[in-house]
Amino acid sequence: MKRLIIFASGTGSNFAALAAHYAASPLAQIVALVCDHADAPVLAKAEAAGIPTLTVDYKAYPTKRAAEQAIVAMLPPADLLILAGFMRIIGPTLLAAYPDRIINLHPALLPSFPGRTGIEDAYAYGVKVTGVTVHVVDAGIDSGRILAQVPVAVLPHMSCADLATAIHAVEHRLLPTTVDRLIEEGAI
Repeated sequence: MKRLIIFASGTGSNFAALAAHYAASPLAQIVALVCDHADAPVLAKAEAAGIPTLTVDYKAYPTKRAAEQAIVAMLPPADLLILAGFMRIIGPTLLAAYPDRIINLHPALLPSFPGRTGIEDAYAYGVKVTGVTVHVVDAGIDSGRILAQVPVAVLPHMSCADLATAIHAVEHRLLPTTVDRLIEEGAI
């Protein structure tokens, strides 16, 4: 059974989808949640699911490197780190500790609309199709090898909030499906 650690910063809807998916899965278990905000709603979701949490206040460390060194030292053994709404750029320390074993969920069809405002950027640009990408994390911003993508149509009547809802629904299915495929293929 593979060991997964989820990184999240906010409400945790993708964390909740992963926790529900892996609650009784023979493939993997979530062994920890890492969060960078002590008041993030995702922490309560992890507690309700019985998943241990680690809250890291990056401001308590002199550098990002020092914060990541602390994270690496505190993490339990893991086969894969999953960024599910973690709003920080991963630095060289975590990348070196988990080479090719960190994946990210992005709310756009990369390489288009990288960065933290992918949904809003795609909507403002006026695309007719956007989507969701799961990719390997590298030293760039949303520039790693693409593992899976699913398109989402932008319908004429959609507001940006409607588009976000459609994107999140796809995210909740695509992320666990992609992790399962990686496990089944022996990639992790």
